[in-house]
Amino acid sequence: MEAAAAAAAFVFGGHAWPASLPSSTVRRARSGNRLPNDFRGHDHSLARHPVSFPPRASLETPHPPTRSGGNGHDDRAAIPALDAHSFPILQQEAHPGKRLVYLDSAATSQKPQCVLDALLRFYTRDNANVHRGAYALSARATDAFEAARAAVAGFLNARNSVEVVFTRNATEAINTVAYAWGLMGGRLRAGDEILLTVMEHHANLVPWQMIAARTGAVLRHVPLDPHTQLLDMEAFRRLLTDRTKLVALPHVSNVLGSVQPVAEVVRLAHAAGALVLVDACQSVPHMPVDVQALDCDWLVASGHKMCAPSGIGILYGKERVLTDEMQPFLGGGEMIENVYWHRSTYAGLPHKFEAGTPATADAVALAEAVRYLSKDLGGMPRVHQFERQMARYLYESLSQFREVTVHGPSWEAAGADGRAALCAFTIRDVHPNDISAIVDLEGIAIRSGHHCAQPLHRDVLKVPGSARASAYVYNSSEDIDALVRALHGAVEMLGAQLTLVPL
Repeated sequence: MEAAAAAAAFVFGGHAWPASLPSSTVRRARSGNRLPNDFRGHDHSLARHPVSFPPRASLETPHPPTRSGGNGHDDRAAIPALDAHSFPILQQEAHPGKRLVYLDSAATSQKPQCVLDALLRFYTRDNANVHRGAYALSARATDAFEAARAAVAGFLNARNSVEVVFTRNATEAINTVAYAWGLMGGRLRAGDEILLTVMEHHANLVPWQMIAARTGAVLRHVPLDPHTQLLDMEAFRRLLTDRTKLVALPHVSNVLGSVQPVAEVVRLAHAAGALVLVDACQSVPHMPVDVQALDCDWLVASGHKMCAPSGIGILYGKERVLTDEMQPFLGGGEMIENVYWHRSTYAGLPHKFEAGTPATADAVALAEAVRYLSKDLGGMPRVHQFERQMARYLYESLSQFREVTVHGPSWEAAGADGRAALCAFTIRDVHPNDISAIVDLEGIAIRSGHHCAQPLHRDVLKVPGSARASAYVYNSSEDIDALVRALHGAVEMLGAQLTLVPL
């Protein structure tokens, strides 16, 4: 049945796909990659440009028109990867004869061999439940778990390791603050205001919607400057009042690639009496992050985006805030001190927020990822320097075409430290799902959809979705050149073309 489905041409994104496409591509295209249903019929659909495609051996255009990458005659210096060899998954072909080019690290990073080894080593040598056993194996597991906490605290420059709470992921970390501080801690009441931005990931929006509904608090959203697509700081100052109890924002937008002036936001918020939560999922893996320098009250990050396994997240919180302003909202083992029939007393930091058996092996592997970034790669300043180069190369490679819109601030508006190595983009008259599915035929993995930022796409960018390419330490400028070549071929296959912006 699957072979028959692969053999039959079908319609998706408003055009007919050739019968020669692999069945895996057919399935992905039909699934829509989780784009919203209202993408059908949108201006970016090819419904008004139905075409059929002849079979072809490769989507790559031999010499596509380009000024920056893609034809082997670029006037920019090549940028080698910091380390591509330590990642076993990248040593494979995505399809026969097509090397895997992974450009979706904003969604999740790949894992170096040392992290995989740490995970296996824990399970084969040290696995036991932590904090509860008097025997040697449990003591070793506990020591490894708490050493991981200390490693993360040092990585973020926290004052004390008790300020690091391990969670399942960054989403759980934000929910912990929302419930333990806003609801259980009683810090939000009717009429209080929560100040967010229009670029929030759903993980930093939906929990606050839930808490607002339960407490009567009001959500406000800081807009973007319409000319630069940077955070509108004048609007932020106007919206920040004595009713504002919390400011929550991304350090780096996972769609716009923009780096927010977090230290300035924190200074202004604290002057108004508000606390600040920083979503650092797109910054902690890519640049030095010092929680004391930022002076934020909470910061969250995900292990899986920084070379660690999935299933481990980081909640940093100031010790005073964790102790005095938050009550645990998950109850059970590990987080208690004494339990009676009708009441319980809770453990001290950080354990009162870590109910149940923790993800010990994942925490140990996270510590190895921290060591890898800090030692093997030469430290986060070196990682950041590399990523600044890649950020510019990626932005210039995509923005040179008339038909491509790279969302977020321009390189000139943002400055050298203002854009991360990710670009969400749309191509005129081309469906992002089609682009993502077709460039995959060349082994290139990019994302399409709304990237868990549906309001930003729908109401600000005025598109239901976008394609997104994001680089990390294992990528090189050659990977970006391969993407540009594949985009040329994909757009040509869809009956359009890419043309250069005049100088």
